[in-house]
Amino acid sequence: MTDQKKNKAMHIILWIAQGLLAAMFIMAGLMKASQPIEALAESLPWVTSTPQALVRFIGISELLGGLGLLIPSIFRFKPYLTVWAALGLAAVMILAAIFHASRGEFSAIGMNIIIMGIALFIAWGRSKKALILPKAHQQ
Repeated sequence: MTDQKKNKAMHIILWIAQGLLAAMFIMAGLMKASQPIEALAESLPWVTSTPQALVRFIGISELLGGLGLLIPSIFRFKPYLTVWAALGLAAVMILAAIFHASRGEFSAIGMNIIIMGIALFIAWGRSKKALILPKAHQQ
């Protein structure tokens, strides 16, 4: 496989990862940021024993992180922000794993690790393998 084909394949794989992870974080973030705590508790029992302000902060962080995975790269405006969004979401997953461990919810940690891995893959890919250049740098 030529370098150009490898690069195109990596771009495609990264766009798929970005799209899926962004959709997941945007949906989860909107839910946590906007739904009443009682409604959230049906699918996320931990919200009843967590301060509402923290639940909303997590939701807003996830929403902004999800948007950050897509918007800078799509519009090619400061696309390095996509890397920072991916790193931020990886940090959110580390904190989520610690939170779940502190509550004895060890079954949830596996998904945190998988999502963190995807976010780190995006950060690595967009910073080292398949960069997206800002519009000003395109010929």
